[in-house]
Amino acid sequence: MTRPYRGRAMCAAVVLSATALAASACSDNESTPAEKASKAASAASSLVSEGAEAVASATAAAQSQLAKIKNGVNAKDDVRLDPVTVEGGKATTTVTATNSGDKQATYTVEVTFRDTSGNLLDAAVVNVADVAPQKSGEATVRSNRDLTGTVKAQVERALRH
Repeated sequence: MTRPYRGRAMCAAVVLSATALAASACSDNESTPAEKASKAASAASSLVSEGAEAVASATAAAQSQLAKIKNGVNAKDDVRLDPVTVEGGKATTTVTATNSGDKQATYTVEVTFRDTSGNLLDAAVVNVADVAPQKSGEATVRSNRDLTGTVKAQVERALRH
């Protein structure tokens, strides 16, 4: 796990542990408060681990798509993103690629979605196809996972091919 996820895991474990301890004071269940706290901490750790695995999987899939492109040219400076909107849980943004080349090209863009602290939440790849020379094309990129709160997007890599 990377550092941002350790902090989240500890925070979630503390919150869930406190909740479990408070609930145990009113419960007729046979579990002791310590057992409930342990179970809550384990559940929190499991959820954080699943989230980290999902982000790692999305990032690996994005990198795999980019690796398939042969003879691509770094075109990160040709790409810009609109502000992110979150609707129905999915974060979306419009990717605009301006073809600075002299022939029609497709742009393959890896976009990462991050929270306000810069922690990686998700990654996705989008193609902006058939952009004429000295013209712009657009595509919408959407997060793979449901995201909440303030989400920012950034271009990690962009290839013109």
